[in-house]
Amino acid sequence: MGLGQAQALLLAREGATVIVTDVAESEGRATVDRLDLPGVFLRQDVSEEQGWEELRQLIEERFGKLDILVNNAAIMIPGSIEDISLVDWRKVQSVNSDGVFLGCKMAVQMMRETGGSIVNIASVASHVGEPYAAAYSGSKGAVRALTKSIAVHCLKQGYSIRCNSVHPGSMDTPMVRKLRENLGLPGQSPDAGDPIQVAYAVLYLASDESALVTGTELLVDNGRTVTPPTPASR
Repeated sequence: MGLGQAQALLLAREGATVIVTDVAESEGRATVDRLDLPGVFLRQDVSEEQGWEELRQLIEERFGKLDILVNNAAIMIPGSIEDISLVDWRKVQSVNSDGVFLGCKMAVQMMRETGGSIVNIASVASHVGEPYAAAYSGSKGAVRALTKSIAVHCLKQGYSIRCNSVHPGSMDTPMVRKLRENLGLPGQSPDAGDPIQVAYAVLYLASDESALVTGTELLVDNGRTVTPPTPASR
């Protein structure tokens, strides 16, 4: 859905063989049906290590190697530091942070000999204070830091693996609409961006055109991090 769907469609349009994974099977399969090239859907809970092992086996058996990994899966449970429970904090971290860790670990192991590109979808929430989303902000801060750690590690090991993060601002996605409604705002924001803009950023970082780019943060936020919005346009 949302950002992930836009990324999958664009990457397939540009010639990639795409494997879509999600816990939402109907939406995932519908996305695969729309790809310009034949793709694959696999039901996966990114917070579970076993799911990543199943994905690794599928890739090795059907395609031989992995060239690109986009860690896009994320959830948001609204709540300030005073409101969020430990249970909800851990649930958000399990998907947004643990899921990225597990995906990157698998990708580095698979790409060590052949090289590749890892693109982690973070958020402007890792750069600015979002008081209503303590768990989400914390998880995206972890993704931002982990990305840099992986990039440096791969450079020092001599692996031809690049690892970068993309930091979207407010985008018109189901998750953002739901969040706005929970905050008492109209679901669709006039300031929200089109998910395709994030997909183009992912395409650049996945491609050979960004061969010298690793450990970087690509902000796709329409100046959000330098011009704080009014509460009504958050």
